[in-house]
Amino acid sequence: MRRATRQRAVETSEGRRHKPDYVLVVLAMSLMVIGLIVVYAISPGLSAQRNVESSYFVQKQLIAIVLGIVAFFVASRIPRSMWAKLIKPLLYMAIAATIIALILPVTPEYPARRWIRAGGLSLQSVELIKFAILIGLSYFFARRSRDKEMGSMDMTFKPLMVVIGIIGVVVAGLQSDLGSAGVLVAVIGAMAFVAGLPMGRIALVIGVIGIGTVLFVSTSQYRRERVSTFLNPEQDCQDAGYQACQALIAVGSGGLIGKGFDGGVAGYGYVPESANDSIFAVYSEMFGFVGIAVLLALFVALFGRLKNIAERAPDMQSRLLVIGVLAWLGFQSLVNIGAIAGLLPLKGITLPFISYGGTSILFVSAALGLVFHISKYTTFTVHDEVLPERNSNARFAHGRGKRGTRHTPVSRRG
Repeated sequence: MRRATRQRAVETSEGRRHKPDYVLVVLAMSLMVIGLIVVYAISPGLSAQRNVESSYFVQKQLIAIVLGIVAFFVASRIPRSMWAKLIKPLLYMAIAATIIALILPVTPEYPARRWIRAGGLSLQSVELIKFAILIGLSYFFARRSRDKEMGSMDMTFKPLMVVIGIIGVVVAGLQSDLGSAGVLVAVIGAMAFVAGLPMGRIALVIGVIGIGTVLFVSTSQYRRERVSTFLNPEQDCQDAGYQACQALIAVGSGGLIGKGFDGGVAGYGYVPESANDSIFAVYSEMFGFVGIAVLLALFVALFGRLKNIAERAPDMQSRLLVIGVLAWLGFQSLVNIGAIAGLLPLKGITLPFISYGGTSILFVSAALGLVFHISKYTTFTVHDEVLPERNSNARFAHGRGKRGTRHTPVSRRG
């Protein structure tokens, strides 16, 4: 009786519950299985390079997937009413992890101050930062939107610029991780746009970020070499352009159907970071154009499900959180695949669900668990909230009519 009463109370505060989006789970698990298959295929080469047992990398990836499943389940059970209480603990943990990563000594193998390593375990602090910012800013923007303060300089714009500035100094500067900083800015930008930040403010933010990016690149020889390599990868394939050239060779050598598990050589030391940043090159060599098409179709389907859930989210905070997850996974996938295909400069970020590494899988799975929870309470109609006139002097106001919402009937749930 008490359990039924508690369940009714939860449904009242969260909305009417229904069947969640299990397709989301199937797509994510399919991508994880693909990543595990690739890691298994190149595990002998990786193990020989590190002088460890042949099953070392497969076992660690399996553990990461199991932990990701646990994180997904835990996150999917957290009510939306509890999210605000998680913001401060998550921010404190992210700050502590970042400080520890910055003060720990580095090694020639891992010169950047991005990881906390203890024995055989490691944690990349920026993944915790992504998760904390995702929840924190979804709450912040939802409140500003509710209070009609999205156009306020003091209440919205200045705090937003402070957050972006900290990301630039800490993540892009001190941790030398411009790729992850770009992902964070993409998440923030997508959420701010959907929440109704005026276009004048958005243009100003883009200008500041553009200037900051130019300064970061121009003041670092390493980053200048990456840009030069991107513009002319074949100029120095033996040194600065080695990874870009080898990645392109691996992608092209896969042909139509790929070389299979035993035919590829990219994972045996020819492509740097073959299990992490360059895993798409290894996958392309193994499965060819057909495999690439299947992988891209899975990602597109996943992003489509996220878009549908965002459109039918029961409230603004939920919508912003789903948009943040969509921007996180979409931007990171685009940059990783684009860099390996020679369409973007190499940025050193992983391919979600596919790349080897427990931290990325853990926090991406947790973020997807939050989205899965939201999918239990989506509506049967698309809520197309009218955003304000995007004017740098305009305060946020809900648009047409008293409700500011247009309901478009749909034939199925999100």
